[in-house]
Amino acid sequence: MIKVLVVDDSIVMRKVITRILEKDPQIQVVGTAADGGDALEKVESLQPDVMTLDIEMPVMNGIDVLKQVMSKRPMPVIMMSALTKEGADITIEALNLGACDFITKDFSGLSLSAAGIESELVSKVKNVTKNKTRYLLKRLDAIKKPVALNPDKNIRHEILSIGASTGGPPALQHILSSLPKDFPVPVVIAQHMPKIFTQSFAQRLNTLSQLLVKEAEDREVLKAGVALVAPGDTHISLKRRGKDVFVEFVNGTQFIYRPSVDLLMSTTAEVYESLSIGVILTGMGNDGLVGMKELKLKRGYIIAQNEETCVVYGMPKAVVNAKITDAILPVDKIPEEIMRVL
Repeated sequence: MIKVLVVDDSIVMRKVITRILEKDPQIQVVGTAADGGDALEKVESLQPDVMTLDIEMPVMNGIDVLKQVMSKRPMPVIMMSALTKEGADITIEALNLGACDFITKDFSGLSLSAAGIESELVSKVKNVTKNKTRYLLKRLDAIKKPVALNPDKNIRHEILSIGASTGGPPALQHILSSLPKDFPVPVVIAQHMPKIFTQSFAQRLNTLSQLLVKEAEDREVLKAGVALVAPGDTHISLKRRGKDVFVEFVNGTQFIYRPSVDLLMSTTAEVYESLSIGVILTGMGNDGLVGMKELKLKRGYIIAQNEETCVVYGMPKAVVNAKITDAILPVDKIPEEIMRVL
């Protein structure tokens, strides 16, 4: 049985979340809290496996609660975030502080059920709890000195494409902050995230990285040393026009996850063939498997994050089980491998 503590200042939202979670026979809501101080007391007394945590609360806000939980009793925390620019900024900060995922809501406290994301909430609770022991591993708090590029190195690849989902933001932060300013190829990223959130995410990555990191624009040309983050809820593909390769936004319902890692990887394979490096990071499901298989057929180089450092070992596991990886590594070793095979 998965024990959950629900923390929200709205009694309506506490009831909605509790009702949704307890529909699943494997989940038990062991308690609720209306403010941050109460939440910290109940973390100690109830010893939950996972916590859903609102951001705006009296006594102590969600960010301060998260800081204390991560310093005293690290555990999987899913943030309940407002679907606003301010909510996005605070949520990205929470992910950096150790929250493993988030669910969006509006201020009415009534949209969670109406938005049809009940299954998403249940799935995230169950998945992050399965990986609780992995989540308690030492987090990558310190920004490493970027890996240096040997000026005499013969560059063998022309693109770095990365896919991630649950647990991806801190992993991507570590990888991008470890790449040098003179990184000689473009970087394209598909991170499962709502539309408003990717702009805040890209801006944060840009402040922590020596690369230029920005949210991708439709028809934007790829450039060496520039990392483009796919806009949330938008599929992106890569297309070639003469010597230039550019991003093209794609509408369509054939891809379950948005942005689709499969689409990014398959079009990376189509455009760059054996000159591609594909990296698959932590996340639920198997998005990226089909695209990575196409990348492998074109003799691209595939790196998967290892089980021990994933928040959820779903997407990398699917690629590893397909036996198409060239390297399976902890997230802190991935930048070195990228630079080695580049």
